Amino acid sequence: MKGRQSLGSLFVGVMLGVVVGAGGLTLANRQRPVPIEIIAPLPTWTPAPTATSGPLRVFVNGAVAAPAVYTLPPGSIVEDVIAVAGGFTAQADTAVVNLAFPLQDGMQLFIPALGEAAPVTADLFTLPDTRSVEVSLTAADGLVNLNTASLAELDALPGIGPSTAQKIIEYREANGRFATIEDIMNVSGIGQAKFDQIKTLITVGGP
Repeated sequence: MKGRQSLGSLFVGVMLGVVVGAGGLTLANRQRPVPIEIIAPLPTWTPAPTATSGPLRVFVNGAVAAPAVYTLPPGSIVEDVIAVAGGFTAQADTAVVNLAFPLQDGMQLFIPALGEAAPVTADLFTLPDTRSVEVSLTAADGLVNLNTASLAELDALPGIGPSTAQKIIEYREANGRFATIEDIMNVSGIGQAKFDQIKTLITVGGP
């Protein structure tokens, strides 16, 4: 009888040990927090701000229906400002106007009437920072020939005023023909910067 009681007590003790051990493991597992990994978000790329072109203010006068200063969006061309000015008049000499010419802020556009464009080079476009941009030229290739151009033609080149135009004529009279367009920098008052303004508009012609 005592042996059975001892075995029973032993069995109960073993079972209690198993229960207590299992409970201890459960508590141990609960006391181990799962590590939290914080991942910082990748930086987002923001495009650099770009400058926004402002409106173009252009003064158009001459043979148009409504001469005035007009404001046009960036990228406008001569055709656009002619349209907002009401179009050409019946007397306009449209043959000398390049409708595809890009406009610049502060530009003046003069539309001559038929028979009015007497000069060989018509100063139709006057820009704020340069004297003029020629629209029609007598040279076959559309350029001003340094060896044959008149004072008026030379004067119409960007950055070339009457006094410098006269110096160009005096230089070629004293030294003969310009062999290259770069030779114009031998004229007093014409340096590299001024040459860069006009080099695409001038020629020395054939041999």
